[in-house]
Amino acid sequence: MGINETQKEDLKRLGDRLKRFRTDKGLTLKQLGYLIDKDPQSISRVEMGDINPTYLYLLEVCKGLEIDMFDLLKDLKE
Repeated sequence: MGINETQKEDLKRLGDRLKRFRTDKGLTLKQLGYLIDKDPQSISRVEMGDINPTYLYLLEVCKGLEIDMFDLLKDLKE
């Protein structure tokens, strides 16, 4: 069973929010990857909405971006 269209849109919104936080901090994919010990390609796939990140992955990203998980996830649903 795959991801439906609504879920794909949800992942895209999450990725857009993540990218906005990263770029607002002036970080490249490579720099964020270095901070959280993840390859830039995996972060890029999350930002594009291509993969469904785990809770633990998102915690690491938030730590690297110095934001709370709440800030990343708030208001994602329209």
